[in-house]
Parts: sequence; C-alpha cells; structure tokens
Amino acid sequence: MKLRRLGKTDLMVSEIGFGGEWLERHEEAEAIELVKFAHEQGINIIDCWMPDPKSRSIIGKGISEHRDEWYVQGHIGSAYQNGQYVKTRDMQFVRPAFEDLLERIGGGYIDLGMIHYVDSVEDWNTCMSTEYIDYVKELHESGKIRHIGISTHNPRIAKMAVESGFIENILFSINPAFDLKPASEDLDTMFGEYDAGLSGIDPERAALYQFCEQNDVGLTVMKGFFGGRLFDPARSPFGVAFTPAQCIHYCLTRPSVASILCGYDTKEQVLDAVAYENATDDEKDYASVIANAPLHSSLGQCTYCGHCKPCPMDIDIAMVNKFYDLANQQPEVPQSLRDHYAQLSPTASSCIGCQSCETRCPFQVKIAERMSKAAELFGC
Repeated sequence: MKLRRLGKTDLMVSEIGFGGEWLERHEEAEAIELVKFAHEQGINIIDCWMPDPKSRSIIGKGISEHRDEWYVQGHIGSAYQNGQYVKTRDMQFVRPAFEDLLERIGGGYIDLGMIHYVDSVEDWNTCMSTEYIDYVKELHESGKIRHIGISTHNPRIAKMAVESGFIENILFSINPAFDLKPASEDLDTMFGEYDAGLSGIDPERAALYQFCEQNDVGLTVMKGFFGGRLFDPARSPFGVAFTPAQCIHYCLTRPSVASILCGYDTKEQVLDAVAYENATDDEKDYASVIANAPLHSSLGQCTYCGHCKPCPMDIDIAMVNKFYDLANQQPEVPQSLRDHYAQLSPTASSCIGCQSCETRCPFQVKIAERMSKAAELFGC
C-alpha cells in the first residue's frame, strides 16, 4: 500500500482509506473483523462521521489492537438524538457527542477533528463566530484532536477553509461527475440531472485543488464512486461505466489528494479497492472513458492522467503541467513552487517539440505549447 503525506499534517496515510458509514448495517463481530481485515491490507485511515453508538464502537474495537497505526477522522457536530443523526452547532449536543466519540474510538485522542459538514456560507459563519469554534480549538490545544479539518461538498466553503489558515485537511466529495458541476450549497443538486452541455471540470473545482496544493492543505475524498452510479452506464452522467480502479485513479490524480475513503460491505470489496495498488496503467485509465463518452467532453483540459507518456526526453509531462497550472494561477510564482519544479529532471525546457505526446492525449491538449510556456514561466 502506498502512503501519501496528508498536507501540512505530515501524517502518512494510505492512499486507499476506509469510509465507515456502512458498518452499522452489519453484525458487530462481522464489522469489527472487516476493519481489522482492512488494516491487514495496509489501510490506515478511517472516517467516522456517524453518530450512532454501534458504528463508533465497531471502529473503536476494530482498531484497538493497532490504535497508534490508525488515523481516525472524527467529526465534531455530528450527534445522535432520539435514534437519529442530527448535524448541530448547539454545544449542549456537540460536547457530549464528541466525548462519546472519543471514548468509543479509544486512545484518548482523535487524529483529525473534523468540523462536520459545512456546505453553506451561513453555516460557516455560525461555526466561525460562536462557541463551537472555541470548542474545536480547545480540543486541539488540549491534544484531544491532533489536527483540525473540515468536511464539505462545496468548493467555495473549502476555499474559505484553506484561507482560514488553521484548517489542515479537508474531506471533500470528488468524482468525475461531481467535478462537472458548479458550486452549490445543496448536495442534492450534485446527484440531480446533468446537462449534456456541461464540458469538463468546473473551473472553480479545478482551482480549489490547485489552491489546496499551493497551501499544503491535504484532501481526503468522500463519494469517490458517486454512490455507485459511475459503475452503471444507464445511471452514469457520462453514458458509460467506470471501474473502481478508474474512479480511484481519478481522485488520486487531483492535486493535494492524499486518500480516497471507500465504503465496504465485504472483504471482497476491500480487496477490489486495494487491487488498485497493482493495477496496470490500462486498468487505471479513466481518461479514455471520459474522452470517448458521448457526454461531457474535457477537450483541451489536462487532467494529469499520464497518457502522454512516454516522452523521448523523459519529461514527466503530467507533473510539469500540474506545476504550470499551479503557478499560472498566481501573480508571482512562489519560490517553493519554483524549487519543486526545478527538482524535476528534465524540466520543460528539454522538450524538443516532437508532439508525439499529443497523439496520445485523449483531450487534445496542446502539450508542446504548454511545455514552452512552462519553460518560459519557470526559466528552465
């Protein structure tokens, strides 16, 4: 299992993670065994947004033998009232709900304390201007949460979180379908109808991933499979089906993404997800699916898919493009970005303009032109 650094937290998380929301529908012993099995496959990060005691206890018991090897995303503001999930900022419910989570997970701490599910500016303002945020910071200062994060489906809220300066990671909904849609405060619109006129990744979402990379804020991914709809050509907005490996690779090629948290019902599903680690380039290839789909073309957009390989000059074209896009968003290229780019060997200046890469690009990106612009921008 490959590990990735989760932004400025410096936590080395497995690039395939565990989204725990399906655990509650299983017998406790079976679900505990599933968590342990995931750990045996190299998975070391798990999300627990669920407020119900059963799910929390399953995770706590499942990780107890290796608590210091697991990273838990625990949510602050997810409460259980009268047998129902409630999102709340009311401290009479927030405090006991988190204390319950802390006790059931074990170890006396939560690795990533997540400001739970903020999709609207109104809710963001409430969180940031009330006793709620004081409590989050109090938990951080006391060591009960080691890092502060947030979960959201709205790129505008995610950008505000990065700008806050104290939020270190974001649990964000990423998949090829969601990335087509503009920002919304209503998650239901993301699952609604998809206009055939939509074309490529929404610029605000693409800019968010680059902004997170620039500020070293790590992303973990929820809803990477679009609720399974991407596996069914009849329900996929693209009119074609993706495989789990293709969806996983799409998420992991977004800037700043460290881990995709998949939901599991069975050990076989765990194995299907971690099989990504040994998948071939052809098996991971989401770009051809998107490019050949009858709907929603991404022509002209680099998705960092790597189809351009191999380069006769051995340039890492996808990485050059990623650095170029990051730099091009800013009035002045940060020295840190220049340093990262300079570590590429060779850099874009080695491009001989043969354009062989362009014949392989599914999205008809003018790669040679971008190499020339990158060499000019970075000076090498």
